Amino acid sequence: MKLVIQRVLHASVTIDGTETARIGKGYLVLLGVGREDDEAIADKFAEKLLKLRIFEDENGKTNLNLAQVEGELLIVSQFTLYADTSSNRPGFTLAAPPDQAERIYEHFVDYCTQRVPIVRHGEFGADMKVELVNDGPFTILL
Repeated sequence: MKLVIQRVLHASVTIDGTETARIGKGYLVLLGVGREDDEAIADKFAEKLLKLRIFEDENGKTNLNLAQVEGELLIVSQFTLYADTSSNRPGFTLAAPPDQAERIYEHFVDYCTQRVPIVRHGEFGADMKVELVNDGPFTILL
């Protein structure tokens, strides 16, 4: 599993010209599922995500997690995180097949939804337009 976590002031997903998801302060998470991934791995990554302390406290130190700032989550599936770029045309054989990836993605979203009051998500397999204002900028690869 691969996550690109971006601390945002706000972010949104648009599909076919219609905004389908929007969050305020929180994390935009681009999530890639690999062939070896399962629900247990998704749970571990979700826990790590929710425990990350990358929001500033009253002293300007990155010391607060998502819950402590009442942050929101926007989770977007992105198989291209598994691109093999050894040639000029990326290959995606390391990414999980669509049925497995969708199952793990949905599990990850459900896991987070049980722990975070506001969780929005993209649509698996859709052509999405993602907009964000990265706060910092602050981006973590997990």
